[in-house]
Amino acid sequence: MLDRIIIRSRWVPPDPPRRRGATSMEPSQDRFGDLWRLLAATPWMQMALGLVIVILAGLVPWGTGQVLSAMDRQFATVTINGPLEHEDRRVLQKQARAWLGKSFFATDLTDIKAAIEQRPWVESAAVRRVWPDGLSIDVREKKPLAYWNDRQLVSRRGDVFTPSDRETAGALPRLSGPDDRVGEVVDTAQNLSRQLAAKGLGLAGLRLEPRGAWTLALANGIEVALGRNQIQQRFKRFMTVYEGELAAQAEKVERVDARYTNGVAVRWKKPDGPPGKNT
Repeated sequence: MLDRIIIRSRWVPPDPPRRRGATSMEPSQDRFGDLWRLLAATPWMQMALGLVIVILAGLVPWGTGQVLSAMDRQFATVTINGPLEHEDRRVLQKQARAWLGKSFFATDLTDIKAAIEQRPWVESAAVRRVWPDGLSIDVREKKPLAYWNDRQLVSRRGDVFTPSDRETAGALPRLSGPDDRVGEVVDTAQNLSRQLAAKGLGLAGLRLEPRGAWTLALANGIEVALGRNQIQQRFKRFMTVYEGELAAQAEKVERVDARYTNGVAVRWKKPDGPPGKNT
């Protein structure tokens, strides 16, 4: 008996014909795979964090400005601090009132400092804000050292200034000389003043002539010509003669010329008539 075996199967359509010039899809699939692998390897978390930081960095100045604008006030009070001997505190306060009503945060304090320091007696000014609406100015006055050229004053730091009330400085030595040599005159005066003070004498003035000659004035009225050269040697020679011969009769001495090599020339006061000269 012949057995029949029937094999049933599903019909599978044949592959569609390829058009000429068509390529396989496998290379494209490979490219997409490479793309996905690249995307998977990209540090998206770090990139996102960096983006957030950049955004925040841009927002901080804006936010700070908004906060300061909301908090900003106007100056309502001005305080002048520091011991003042020659500068008028009321005048300073009146000048500082120009900043009342100005912005607490936006006002440039360096402008206030520069304006206050333009005053003749002011050596320096420190300006600061006092929350919520105050302005505080610490003022340091110049310390006058001497009168300069009978028109101005010179400070202990060597600054020449011209206050309107120059005579309020009181009794000070009188220095004079070319303006471009004020530092040299001040240094020489301070040096001679220390040496005189050690001997119980005071310096009343020092003059530097345009041609370079120095003349010293003592507090007891004696004038000493020191010339242009060897100032220290001539001054020491004068002091030797003064302590040995002249101190006991200093009130009779008008002028001493120390420009000589081996001694000094003394001009004595005369009770009556013009002064005489004795060498």
